[in-house]
Amino acid sequence: MQKLLLVIDMQNDFIDGALGTKEAVAIVPNVKKKIENFDGTVIFTRDTHFEDYMETQEGRNLPVPHCIMGTEGWQIRPELDALRTTKAIDKVTFGSSALGDLLVSMDQEDAIESIEIIGLCTDICVISNAMIAKAYLPEVPITVDSSCCAGVTPQSHDNALEAMKMCQIAVI
Repeated sequence: MQKLLLVIDMQNDFIDGALGTKEAVAIVPNVKKKIENFDGTVIFTRDTHFEDYMETQEGRNLPVPHCIMGTEGWQIRPELDALRTTKAIDKVTFGSSALGDLLVSMDQEDAIESIEIIGLCTDICVISNAMIAKAYLPEVPITVDSSCCAGVTPQSHDNALEAMKMCQIAVI
C-alpha cells in the first residue's frame, strides 16, 4: 500500500506573480514542511499555458497571462521544486485526466492507501483535481489540508473546501 501527496500548481505566478495573493505566499512554509515530512510518494502538477493563452477560453474568461511554459512564473517555487523527485505533470486544464490515469496505473501496481492534496488554487485547480482523483479512484480516501491551500479569495477558498466536504473529501 502506498500513500500519495499531490502538490497542485505551487508555481511562482500563483504565489507572488501574475495571480499571486498574500494567502498563497503565506502557505509556502506549510507546503514545504508537509512535503519534507510526507512518508510516501509526492507528485507535483504544473499549470501550463502557451503564447496563445489570450485566444483560449480560459484566457477570454481570465485575461491575465500566467504560467506560460518556460517562463519564471511557470516554474514551481524553487524551495519546493528542490524537493521534487518525480517529473511534474504539466496540465493545460484545471483538472488533469493525465493525473487520473497516473493514479489508476499506480494503484494497479501497488494499491493506493490514501491521497492527500495541497496547493493552489483551492477553488479552481485543487478542487478540480480532487474531483478527478475521486472519480478515478472512488474508494481511496482523499484528504485536503486547508493549511497548505489558498484560493483566489479567502471566501472562494472556504467555499471550495465546503464543496469538497460534500463530495466526501476530508478537509483538515
